[in-house]
Amino acid sequence: MTAADLTPTAPATTDAQRALAAGIAPRRWGSWYIAEHRLRGMRGYLPDAIFQSFGNPLIYLFALGVGLASLVPQGVGGVTYLQFVAPALMATAAMTIAANETSYPIMAGFKWNPIFFAMNAAPISPAQIVNGTMIQLAIRIVVTVAIYFGIIILFGAVPSPAGWLAILAATLTGMAIGAAQASYTSTITEDKGQLAMLQRFAITPLFLFSGTFFPLEQLPLWLQPIGWASPLWHGTELGRVLTYGADEPIWLTVTHVGYLTTLVIVGLWATRKHFVRRLNK
Repeated sequence: MTAADLTPTAPATTDAQRALAAGIAPRRWGSWYIAEHRLRGMRGYLPDAIFQSFGNPLIYLFALGVGLASLVPQGVGGVTYLQFVAPALMATAAMTIAANETSYPIMAGFKWNPIFFAMNAAPISPAQIVNGTMIQLAIRIVVTVAIYFGIIILFGAVPSPAGWLAILAATLTGMAIGAAQASYTSTITEDKGQLAMLQRFAITPLFLFSGTFFPLEQLPLWLQPIGWASPLWHGTELGRVLTYGADEPIWLTVTHVGYLTTLVIVGLWATRKHFVRRLNK
């Protein structure tokens, strides 16, 4: 036996371990690592998330599509009231998730549990943190909206074969609202009730004045601009075109898609800018 045989040797490392140690993998897949982290963190409120995915659709559809619909037997725009309100409820569910996930969870990452700073200390950039947060948001919205869609199918509220595309429309709506709100939340340094006021004076009015329960044209003319500027109105109208073929000019349908897409792009750009400023100062 030689001296070399008695010398301890380090365990062999794999290519993946060497890449991780060198920071190559985080730089390449950092956005997905952040998304995985946030998805795993959802285990803390998984029962609530499951109830939102299954319970809310049933409650809203029974209350509005069955209960309130009995008071509107003539329907709206040539379809039943249930068919009219179902895509609006899908878009509203996406908006609610986006508003929740891009409020206090993002502020906590900077202030109360400043994990964003720890992430940025690794070979992960602020832009990847934002991307991962948005990926997690998109996954949660898609899952919830898909469940919502399955339930309204059971209620017979989707007569169009292209109705499944409403899942994408609702997801785009949620992402537009989420990106816009994230860009604002990422600028808040002290909690002075800003997010509670945002919920009360922005999200709630969007829910009430975006043509969710009745056509926007039934509002007074001076209130209708709220709907025109509302991402929820654009997402709701787009969902109605897809689920039952609501009659509207093609230019307006294109406007819905363009408006929501622009909000996503601008919101992501602004959020990344704010993350870079706060994490690298």
